[in-house]
Amino acid sequence: MKYMFLFLISFLPTFSYAQDQQEWLVKIGDKAPDFSFTLADSSLKNLQDYKGKVVLINFFATWCPPCRKELPRVQKEIYDRYKTNKKFELFVFGREENWDKLRPFIEKTGYTFPILPDVKREIFSKYANSGIPRNVVVDEEGKIIYLSLGYTEEEFDKLLEVLDKRLN
Repeated sequence: MKYMFLFLISFLPTFSYAQDQQEWLVKIGDKAPDFSFTLADSSLKNLQDYKGKVVLINFFATWCPPCRKELPRVQKEIYDRYKTNKKFELFVFGREENWDKLRPFIEKTGYTFPILPDVKREIFSKYANSGIPRNVVVDEEGKIIYLSLGYTEEEFDKLLEVLDKRLN
């Protein structure tokens, strides 16, 4: 039994790697899948409307602890810094959450960046199967130039570097 356990443990890195590869449905260099969404003012938009800009797409949920760690940095270090930059857009999508959850969350946290519903995972499912928070950076030509899953300070610093190179 001991040897069987050791045998199975030896395959964990392989299973973990395979799972990581399946987490994303897109990769860096791909054209970003287009999608439609409704802004808080009820106007209908799609990703293609923002061609010519660097777009950061963030997927989160109000109940997600790593998301709650990441979003204050999104506000302070990204949105507050680039919100007046005409070459930048940020959209934060609440995965499987509607306005009934998002509005109280926005009021409680005081976030001023666009937080929008993705109730049925229609947007999220174009990019990934599972796991949040996620960040996708789309360049001016509509190509994906950055992907991240989860939140660590180091990974968030890489995101800041990517944005800094494109927007400064």
